[in-house]
Amino acid sequence: MVKFIHAADLHLDSPFKSRSELPPHIVDRLMESTYNATKRMIDYAIKEKVDFIIIAGDVFDQKNRTLKSEIFLKEQLQRLEDNGIFTYMIHGNHDPLDHNVKTSWPSTVHVFKENIETYQLMSKDNEKIFLHGFSYLHDETYENKIDHYPVNNRNDGIHIGILHGTYSKSNTKSKRYTEFTLEDLRSKLYHYWALGHIHQRQELSDMPLINYAGNIQGRHMNETGEKGFYIVSGDHVHLYSTFVSVEDIQFERYDLEINNIYRDELYRAVTEYKNKLRKEGSRVIELTVYYDGEEDISGNDYYEVLSLLQEDERDVEDFVWIDRLYIEQENADQNALLTDIKNSFKDDDDLYKTALNTLYMDPKVNKFLPPMEDIDKEKLLELGEARLKLLMRK
Repeated sequence: MVKFIHAADLHLDSPFKSRSELPPHIVDRLMESTYNATKRMIDYAIKEKVDFIIIAGDVFDQKNRTLKSEIFLKEQLQRLEDNGIFTYMIHGNHDPLDHNVKTSWPSTVHVFKENIETYQLMSKDNEKIFLHGFSYLHDETYENKIDHYPVNNRNDGIHIGILHGTYSKSNTKSKRYTEFTLEDLRSKLYHYWALGHIHQRQELSDMPLINYAGNIQGRHMNETGEKGFYIVSGDHVHLYSTFVSVEDIQFERYDLEINNIYRDELYRAVTEYKNKLRKEGSRVIELTVYYDGEEDISGNDYYEVLSLLQEDERDVEDFVWIDRLYIEQENADQNALLTDIKNSFKDDDDLYKTALNTLYMDPKVNKFLPPMEDIDKEKLLELGEARLKLLMRK
């Protein structure tokens, strides 16, 4: 029996991309979020008494790598060593070996070099484990080293491949490093593949398990949803993986339907929605508000509402910061057509009289109508407008 953590793409000290002006306390939280998420992972590893941790590349953002991030990670890995937990790391395209940063890690930390290496270890239950992987030497490495991974011909122990690369069928916008196919990985006869580079967690295969852990903390609106790592356990017959969420701040997109577009009602509805989200933790969001009506909101009212919604989050610990607010008018085309019809014909008395005469000349209808002189023109037009809306939306 073995139990280990598969993480990737910590990107300690990574810059955060936000298109709006963030208040200082939110900027500070964002800059600390990767540290907080990493610490939660280490806490979890110690609590669960895992055998080891795998970090599948991009531990740092090399261009933004600081002494603070190195000292922090060293302290966290020392905590693992103090609890008898080993760490196995590879370097990815964002923290390649050729940057030649010298860091002395605890003795239980093993960093893979630029050529394929295999580490052999024993789990706490004396299960043989074989880890295979390599670190990027350069940040622009397109070389394919898949062929150099040894094939598992031993028929003993658990074999785990570690790779920072791109699945050939992935539609990612990230640069495509060390592309591979599922057939490439399956041909090695490993029990598990711990993948890095793609920031969205994915299970590419369940036999054997081939997983992207995703990054541990989202950094912008293209990295939405829960972020964390996989806890993997089992034996040489079968391994099981479960995702564990540890992000400090979540980036997410939401939709909200409202009944009134007036600025006070818009502000109230969005505030109530934010307060519901707040219970789930701090987050930066894009919100699209859908409104089924004819009224529109002016530019000044829109920016006043957004500014107040953002101002409400200043100095709030569990903030819900609206990075972007979109207002979508449902049935906008139909409403525009209806407005054109109203503007074109509402004052056409001849057309009104012709339509009314046609209505009263229908024997199947006129028996249900009041005397023509008792007809309220405005009410009749309102009734016709409501009926037209109903027909347009079918």
